[in-house]
Amino acid sequence: MQALMKTTCFALLLAAGMAESCFAQRALTWQEVRDKFEAANPTLRAGQIGIDESRAQEISAFLRPNPNFTLSTDGTQLARYHGVWQPFTGTQFSTNFSYLHERQRKRELRLESAQKATGIATSGQTDLERNLVFSLRMVFVQTLQEKAILELAKENLVYYDHVLDVNRERFKAGAISQVDLDRLELQRVQYETDLQIAQESLETAKIVMLMLLNDRTAVDQFDVTGPFDFSAHIGPLEEIRQTALDTRPDLRAALQSVDKAKTDHRLAVANGSTDPTFSAWYTYNPSFNNPNDHQTLGASISVPLRIFDRNQGEKLRTQLDIDRNEKLMEATRAQVFSDVDSAYASVTSTVTLLEPYKNKYLQQASRVRDTIAFSYEHGSASLLDFLNAQADYRSVQVNYLNLVASYLNAASQLNLAVGREVLP
Repeated sequence: MQALMKTTCFALLLAAGMAESCFAQRALTWQEVRDKFEAANPTLRAGQIGIDESRAQEISAFLRPNPNFTLSTDGTQLARYHGVWQPFTGTQFSTNFSYLHERQRKRELRLESAQKATGIATSGQTDLERNLVFSLRMVFVQTLQEKAILELAKENLVYYDHVLDVNRERFKAGAISQVDLDRLELQRVQYETDLQIAQESLETAKIVMLMLLNDRTAVDQFDVTGPFDFSAHIGPLEEIRQTALDTRPDLRAALQSVDKAKTDHRLAVANGSTDPTFSAWYTYNPSFNNPNDHQTLGASISVPLRIFDRNQGEKLRTQLDIDRNEKLMEATRAQVFSDVDSAYASVTSTVTLLEPYKNKYLQQASRVRDTIAFSYEHGSASLLDFLNAQADYRSVQVNYLNLVASYLNAASQLNLAVGREVLP
């Protein structure tokens, strides 16, 4: 019996350890979240397939025209010779081989156009990833923000419970009235509400992140970690502008579209040229009287006369398409400057607000709260002063966390505007 009990206890402990290891999952850093996103997000994977499709079109663009082969018969006679049927007497057999010869590098220009279309598709995929990573980063920052607010809510509740315990003892000693104690206990509802809202907001942020990661992990088993702070160091605006001009994939796609439009125009001009068709044939004709003249060879060349259709419409359309893509490229370049300047202004403005909070207001709010709490416990401050000090401390702390989140979001916006990470 004792052996059975020991075995049962060991099994229970082992099961508990396995369950704890299953539920305890390591928190993911931003780089790990991004790597997981790039590997599993279905939208990104579908975009990559689109690039592969564009590469497959390069194969089709460079294919040569297929030759034509024709086999024909003629002159079959249903004849009787000396009482014997000879149904195929005098039948003429002819084979014909023809091939269209493309001039003025049409095939090479088709390949060049297809390759540039693949380049545009690649830049478009990079731009899609840039925007999706920005959305992921926003959710990541929101998750860190809700975690910080949740920790603040827990700290505030623990601190307030300590204050309540002290004032309950003061009430028993007759230092405060029942009404004052009731008002203090009623104020606890606000801290409980803050805690519940923070928990719900954190779960919501994690659900959105799991959706972007295409992950089916339970919310309570998923967590992320990372620095939730700001940096006052920001590079000069001109340098960031130049980096954006060199990096932005949508601007690169616009430049590639102009280049492809020029190639398409050259192809339209080439398609307006004449392509000859070369033919050769072999004929066997047993009906000739000359027994040595039954087999003949021949050749021909067919040249279409492009009097009316010289591909004028495509030439004009592709020329106009060059101008259109150049205008779109200029619009994209202007958008790059606008995005960078707006995001840069948001970052610098947020840093200006954050620095006095970190250097002054946080310490002041904590010092005022503790001082008023001490004074109230010793009868030197009113209940209203105490409640106001608690509310001010809570407001300053929450405002600071929200400002840090605003900075991180503005930094993500700047990274989006540049096309790569210039701020962590």
